[in-house]
Amino acid sequence: MCPQMPDPTYVRNAFARIADRYVITNHVLSFGMDFWWRHVVTKRIKLLKPNNLMDVASGTGDLALKIQDDIPGCEVVATDFCPEMLEHASSRGVRKTLVADALNLPFPDDGFDVVTVAFGLRNMGDYPLALREMRRVLKPGGSLFILDFSLPPQPLCTPYRLYLHHVLPKLAGLLTGEKDAYEYLGGSIEKFPSGQAMIDLLQETGFANADASPLTLGVVSVYEARNG
Repeated sequence: MCPQMPDPTYVRNAFARIADRYVITNHVLSFGMDFWWRHVVTKRIKLLKPNNLMDVASGTGDLALKIQDDIPGCEVVATDFCPEMLEHASSRGVRKTLVADALNLPFPDDGFDVVTVAFGLRNMGDYPLALREMRRVLKPGGSLFILDFSLPPQPLCTPYRLYLHHVLPKLAGLLTGEKDAYEYLGGSIEKFPSGQAMIDLLQETGFANADASPLTLGVVSVYEARNG
């Protein structure tokens, strides 16, 4: 059973408030590791030689830009339900953006070779519905990549939780002036299914060959699955 889902109105408003400082704040809070995480995902996608790709919950377009730059033959479409975030994605060079709700994507069935979602599924109001929508727009045999936070095993988990719930919100508050938006972050990571729980959820929503790869001692995980 999935945990209580985030409130979409709160999430949209929170991201709208931090949009202007979102990119630099992420780099600082992750100690620059977010560049490496996106590199790992993009490298895997490049092996698939996709013709097109949709980046769901693209935000300010960090992953979409990385894929667009590293896989020039792939048409990248970045979607997000927060217009303020996508404005930054466009201004930073993402060529195709569309304001869209991940729970009701405005695309036909079987349209994309690859779908990605980086640090976004965790913020959606219905994880299973979002995953089914992503599967719907994937071509048969297409690939889904999820990049998101996870809780590392002990002994790292205890100090990580201390950072997540006490240090990170204060630091983010100094950088953005929006401490409460990052207090939400810690709670959302605690509730988000990770590891085997995410693999089970992917299988329950119709994906096959689901796999989890922990990065940075398990602070982040990459999940890859196929549509059928």
